[in-house]
Amino acid sequence: MGGKKERTEGLGRALIKQQNRKAIEAKEKGRAIHLQNRKVLESYTEINEIDAIIDKSDEASLLLSGGASSDAGSSDLLISADDAGDMTAEERRQAQKEEEALHASNLKVPRRPPWNSNMSVEELDANEKQAFLEWRRKLARLEENDMLVLTPYEKNLDIWRQLWRVLERSDLIVMVVDARDPFFYRCPDLEEYALEIDEHKRTLLLVNKADLLPFNIRKKWAEYFHQHDILFIFWSAKAASAAIEGKTLIQEPESQESDLPGLDTRIYGRDELLTRLQAEAESVVAARERPSSSSSTTSEKKQVTVGFVGYPNVGKSSTINALVGAKRTGVTSTPGKTKHFQTLIISDELVLCDCPGLVFPSFSSSRHEMVACGVLPIDRMTQHREAVQVVANRVARRELERIYNIRLPNPKPYEPQNRPPTSYELLRAYCVSRGHVASSGLPDETRAARQMLKDYIDGKLPHFELPPGTDTSDTKGEDSGSGSDEEGEPEPSSGSLPDKRELEDLEEFDSGFKGSKVVKKRENKKEGSHKQHKKPQRKKDRSWRVGNDGGDGMPAIRVFQKPAVNFAAVSANGSG
Repeated sequence: MGGKKERTEGLGRALIKQQNRKAIEAKEKGRAIHLQNRKVLESYTEINEIDAIIDKSDEASLLLSGGASSDAGSSDLLISADDAGDMTAEERRQAQKEEEALHASNLKVPRRPPWNSNMSVEELDANEKQAFLEWRRKLARLEENDMLVLTPYEKNLDIWRQLWRVLERSDLIVMVVDARDPFFYRCPDLEEYALEIDEHKRTLLLVNKADLLPFNIRKKWAEYFHQHDILFIFWSAKAASAAIEGKTLIQEPESQESDLPGLDTRIYGRDELLTRLQAEAESVVAARERPSSSSSTTSEKKQVTVGFVGYPNVGKSSTINALVGAKRTGVTSTPGKTKHFQTLIISDELVLCDCPGLVFPSFSSSRHEMVACGVLPIDRMTQHREAVQVVANRVARRELERIYNIRLPNPKPYEPQNRPPTSYELLRAYCVSRGHVASSGLPDETRAARQMLKDYIDGKLPHFELPPGTDTSDTKGEDSGSGSDEEGEPEPSSGSLPDKRELEDLEEFDSGFKGSKVVKKRENKKEGSHKQHKKPQRKKDRSWRVGNDGGDGMPAIRVFQKPAVNFAAVSANGSG
């Protein structure tokens, strides 16, 4: 009896294991894809050569398996083969604008291929990969044109899948942009894609960090949005979070009002924004159900969904936390914190969706501009001087000197007197004032660049862009973000060449003051020491830290000379 019972229990365990094995095998394909997506779900805008080769092979295999020709999609991409080497700067700029206008229709976000519930997981995954690689291939052909500059963009399919899910399930799309340069963060093709999914969907431009703009500049942007029929709201996530904690950051002028009727220039609060978002989303749902709805169902309120999309580090997660009233999503200055879209229930009628930040493809924005604006991580930059030069070009010279309490070197007589400071001058002046020294004894420019870029992103350095077609004379009294100061500057001298002394000053400043007379004096003193048996140690060159007494902002070198000896008097005394 005991042996039979043991055999029965062993058989039962074997059947259970077999059943579990079959269940695991049945779900293996779908789970493998899901787990793979979870492992590689990381935003990246650049790929190395090895990854590029792998992606190219995957693209070729998918195009061949899908029956597509290797030249598919290339007929509408006209690549200019003209030699632009003999063009001037103005002609090349004009040709670049013409090329951008010609290929603007090809600069789109990837579309999700058609799908239905009867498709298997493998078929849906293969269709999405094939459509995504074809989109990548079109953008790669655009990069072959020497007259076009394509910015780094998101190259991870899984991040775009998060965007597709948010766009499909949201009734109202909220595109979060930075108020200091709204068009840099706006993606018009994303608005068109939302209308392709549902013709009743609407896109609202949430202009975040509006408290960093002067009132007259905010008014100009409101007039521009109103004239071009762009739905917008001015908002400040930082001020709303401070209001929840009982603090007040925004002090709105009460006497200033807009001239146009119905022009909304105020900065919304938390409750006002929630009410406005819910009203806009309900209007979208009502417009969608109006043709087929009956009188019995129109009075019922349904739950509406509002999706937040935009570039990294523009304040989507901060806005979500301010609207929810608690920290529900991670917030950091490093872009790419949010990895998956999150659904947050505000009430029975309103649901919010937070999408991971995406870098959309665009023209005319360099990598250094994207680093300065916080779209690309600051800690990963390799060329800090180019990114700091963007800050120097946009922030006025007097503002840099006032905020950092530094003195920037004045332009030379043979240079334009209204030019912005160079990144080298700005970083050196900052390092001198703060005492930032690297291990080599030279100024720690990398540390200074990171701090200045973070101040630029946080709003400590004031700057903003004007709407297209705006007359800059109306904002003469404001800090328009230009790095040049036009008032009080003398005219540049025409026809004068730098003399020998000026060239020596430039060479000495650019070389970091290596080989200065101060260092040579120390070396001479060391050579006269009586301890000649010891190996002379190499001392760090810190002569760049010497102060300036000339008043021109350039670091000065103090040279101490011994008093001259009167050899005639000495010889006369010796002979006597």
